[in-house]
Amino acid sequence: MRRICVFCGASGGRAPVHLEAAHAAGRTLARRGLALVYGGGSVGLMGAVADGALDAGGEVIGVIPRALQLRELAHPRLTSLHVVRSMHERKAKMAELADGFVALPGGLGTLEELAEILTWAQLGLHRKPCGLLDVAGYYQPLIAFLDHAVAEGFLRPEHRGELHVASDLAALLDAFERYAPPPVERWIDDRTS
Repeated sequence: MRRICVFCGASGGRAPVHLEAAHAAGRTLARRGLALVYGGGSVGLMGAVADGALDAGGEVIGVIPRALQLRELAHPRLTSLHVVRSMHERKAKMAELADGFVALPGGLGTLEELAEILTWAQLGLHRKPCGLLDVAGYYQPLIAFLDHAVAEGFLRPEHRGELHVASDLAALLDAFERYAPPPVERWIDDRTS
């Protein structure tokens, strides 16, 4: 692994622990020699994760749609910044550049990015590890929902297992190093189709 894509909020949230965790995540990536790929902003958790990596001497690659370049205040100190035309291009470019994906706390945009990249894994469109950095229990309701989806037969256990969860980024990255993608099979259950 050379590059990790981080999905996270353009907001800092209410609890300072989220900004602190984002900054620490950036430092951890840089100290492990992993480049950060992210949404390119300088505000909220996005800015904090980039600052953490940059402050530790890491490589930071931003990908931002032109329409959001000013609204999200593109980070001025990045190693490189890709300006794309749309959110679709942003996600595709981040996926192309990254060897793994981590979601920090965020809102609908973060959830949408995570859901799409997990769906791509389920469909066999990529074979890269995906994880949640569960800061202060932020993602517990989402984890419970995914477990409920398995129990209700809407999500296969092996696809649920594609999402690694940890409250410590180093542990998550260690799991990524050991990651072996499952064999790709049909995702439709013949019994229910």
